[in-house]
Amino acid sequence: MRFVHDTLPQRIRFASGEAAAQLAAETTERGYARIMVIAAESEKDLARRVAGALPVAVWHHEVAQHVPAPVANRARETAAGHDVDALVSVGGGSTTGLAKAVALTTGLPIIAVPTTYAGSEATDVWGLTDANRKTTGTDARVLPRTVVYDASLTLTLPVGLSMTSGLNALAHCVDALWAPRANPVNAALAGEGIRALGAGLRRVAGDPAGLPGREQALYGAYLSAVAFASAGSGLHHKICHVLGGMFGLPHAETHAVVLPHVLALNAPAAPDAEHRISAALNAPSAIAGLAKLRAELAAPIALRDYGMPEAGIGRAAEAVLSVVPPGNPAPLDAGTLTTLLRAAWAGTEEIPYAHG
Repeated sequence: MRFVHDTLPQRIRFASGEAAAQLAAETTERGYARIMVIAAESEKDLARRVAGALPVAVWHHEVAQHVPAPVANRARETAAGHDVDALVSVGGGSTTGLAKAVALTTGLPIIAVPTTYAGSEATDVWGLTDANRKTTGTDARVLPRTVVYDASLTLTLPVGLSMTSGLNALAHCVDALWAPRANPVNAALAGEGIRALGAGLRRVAGDPAGLPGREQALYGAYLSAVAFASAGSGLHHKICHVLGGMFGLPHAETHAVVLPHVLALNAPAAPDAEHRISAALNAPSAIAGLAKLRAELAAPIALRDYGMPEAGIGRAAEAVLSVVPPGNPAPLDAGTLTTLLRAAWAGTEEIPYAHG
């Protein structure tokens, strides 16, 4: 056994129903005096309940999916114009992503309060979209110093979005098993993340108003993000980043649709990862386990339902091929990627791949 593992420096405060108190304690301890709170328009009331007692210099509510460069630039101007010393993000992955875009150029510290299972709050990965192309990278400046996890903030997340957001988190776990920096520590985190997400999402689907399922899902989402941050982006995330930037597809739904196709391609060529996934899902195989979970969660099945044009399949395959990460378990070429994307576009259940 020989590997290198990086553990990112971050504090986690996990306490259901205590977001406001935990956030106040954290900002006081760190001495922040002029805070910029970032929250989407749809979550501004929640943000004021959670962060209203803080020394807020400015509230910023312009948030957009995939963090378009103009939106990021306006947020940076707002931060500079109000001389803020810290950022507090309250919301999902797009909100956290915007805070990261500001931190990337300013170095301002972030405290993240997630309201979905996106996981961005636990990674040092940033993403910006410009001219229909999404660019991602890693930088220590964008890693939130602290994450305040309060499962009660996810109680109002609709069941459908809870399922797609949770499957997005599960995709972090799966990708972490064969990403460029995959190692035994990441695999252990990913396996427990898959178990917690599977159990949590099933409970959320059956009892949306119950906290236990929400807590398990949030815990699993955190583990998934930690594993992903260390392992790096695998094939699944490269595909979804290309599709999101190129066609403006919804983030969580795209991940939920693409995941079974990447698993069907890679699992036969990655027996150790396949075994860990199947064990975490308590299933005879990884593919069967994910299929059963997706059926129980009524997961989305086709990219065409979210606006991806059939004519864009070939262009997307070429773009993905140019960013395929090293060490993907299954061999890849333009034909294989085209087959995968066409199956994901159409929602095909049986997916034949030409390996080689």
